This record gives sequence, structure tokens and C-alpha cells, in this order.
Amino acid sequence: MKLHIVDTTLRDGEQAPGINFSFKQKINMVKAMDKAGVDVIEAGIPAMGKEEIKVLQALNSLDISSELMTWNRMKQEDVESSLMTGIESLHISAPVSDIMIKSKLGSDRDHILRETNRLVEYSVKKGCKVSVGAEDASRSDRKFLQKFFKTVVESGAVRVRYADTVGRLNPYTVWEEIMPLKILLPVSIDFHGHNDFGMATANAFSAFKAGADHISCTVNGIGERAGNTSLDEIVLSLIYMENVIASINIGELARLSKLVEKYSRVRVHPAKPVVGKDVFTHESGIHVDGMIKDRDNYQYLNPDIIGRKHKFVLGKHSGIKSVKYIYKSKGINLTEQQAIKILDKLKKKPY
Repeated sequence: MKLHIVDTTLRDGEQAPGINFSFKQKINMVKAMDKAGVDVIEAGIPAMGKEEIKVLQALNSLDISSELMTWNRMKQEDVESSLMTGIESLHISAPVSDIMIKSKLGSDRDHILRETNRLVEYSVKKGCKVSVGAEDASRSDRKFLQKFFKTVVESGAVRVRYADTVGRLNPYTVWEEIMPLKILLPVSIDFHGHNDFGMATANAFSAFKAGADHISCTVNGIGERAGNTSLDEIVLSLIYMENVIASINIGELARLSKLVEKYSRVRVHPAKPVVGKDVFTHESGIHVDGMIKDRDNYQYLNPDIIGRKHKFVLGKHSGIKSVKYIYKSKGINLTEQQAIKILDKLKKKPY
């Protein structure tokens, strides 16, 4: 099964506190995502107003291969705004948990079914490719969720989204949720996870294994609260661990990460998997010695394939061989005694 990436950096990512991408930044990010091979770009929310529609119209005029998609609430006016953008793919999101249906909308399950199906049918008649999302699916009644998905597919939806809106699932429960849907539905399943308990990547991994061939994610995992599934993490884990086929150009991931970090002003943690600045940096003498002998001693993910390099640094935990190797890389050959003196100074240096 091929992995398809649905990037929602421009929609869910921008909903994180303090993030407000400019027109030019959105243009640049979409071009970078297209270069990186992102399958679907969830580009924005037309219902936000005229300026958002103008941005989406401009994005739609770009010469790109990625599929653009708008995000819409279960409202007629949202769909009408979406049609104004010229973007042919649209996503309709409807709450499916009783807590959201009742307290958020003051409605009931029958209304959710009727209105969602009506909007799907209307959008399909307008020539749109429709994806339907079940908001808060992980807290919904399973029988109702299955009924909801079956009816929207019958109405013309080509893909459904299972949203773990509050990030409450774990890899085991994700499997239990997605597998029955894969058996039941004849269309693609998109898993949209949040990272409230640090499970987003693991949950997306499990969802793919259970049959969700589309994974929603954001660059650097930015998003509301604890963020979303991180694009680089889910792509590299599935490619490396499961030999999954994907359209993603992994050599562009580091550059894309840096671009979004700059525009969002959300600093990537140094130890963040794949793109953190320290994840390929080594200080420990034991590790450096092992890697000098064979990089694979302490490497599973090769940084070269994502446009990065290993880096050796000196510090408190360095060894004599590390000191000599690093100095030699700078064109300086040290004796054993010289390396020992440098190492002694390093260990006494306050941090």
C-alpha cells in the first residue's frame, strides 16, 4: 500500500498560537511542499473571508503537481466560499462525538447525517472531489461512526478522515479503530492525529498499518495544543521500517523544515527526530570512536538521504580518539599527550 501525505500546515498548523503566515510565505511553502512531493496540501479555510479566498485563488494558479484542498465546516456558506477559490478538492468536517454534536452544535446525530450528506451531494454535483472528516471520531460511538462514513461514501465522498481530535488514542486503539473501517469502506482512509500524549507519529504509523493510506500531518508537527503528526517523522519511519512506497522526496525534508521553522517562528527542538539540529551530532567518546570505525555502529537513519551530515563535537564526554580525530579533520595532528591535555581542559570547563 502506497503512503499518501495530506499536509495541513497551512490550515491546522497555522491554527497554533501566534502563527500567521503571509501571502508570500504561503506561496513559497506550497512550492516547497510540491517540490518535496506532498500528495495533498490542505491549503486553507475559505470561510475565513475574502483575503483567504484571494490567497487560495493565487495558490490554485500555481503550476504544481500537488493536489490542493480546502477545509470546510458542515455549512452551506463554507462550501460556497470554497467554490469561489476554484480549487476542485474540498474537505467537509463534521463532529461525530455526542459531546460535540450536543454541546458544540446543539444538534443531534440525524442532523449531522442529513446535512453532511446533502453537502457532499451538492459539492459532487458542482464537480468537486470531496473528502469528509469525522471530527472527534475517537470519542464517537463506533456504530454511528461507521454509519456516518458509509452514508457519505454513498453520497459521493472519495475519501474519509478519521480525526483523533483530542489526541486520546494509542497505537493499539488506533489499530482497533481503523481496521474495521478498512474492511467496511471502499474508499481511502485518512488518519488525522494530534500529539497530546506524544503518540502522534506512533498512532499514524499504526493507522497506516491498519489500512489508512492517507496520513494528515504538518511540517515540524506544528499545530494546536501539542501539535500534529510530524511529516518528516511519519514519512521516514514508514519508509525505513516498513519499506513503504511514497511520493515524498526525502532529500527536501530538511529544507522544508527550515522554511516552516523560519516562517512560523516556532523553533524546532534540538532533539526532534529527523530535523532537530542535534540528532546527528555526537560528543560521547564511545559513540564517536564507534562511528569512526563504522557509521552504522550508531546510525540507523542515514542523514545523507535527507540532506544532512553527521557532526562530531568536543565536550566533557569526549575521548582521546575523538579529540585526535576532530583535530585531524581540521588539519592538525596531535600526539597522545597533546590530546590528553585538551581533554583535561574540556572536562574542567564549566558549562
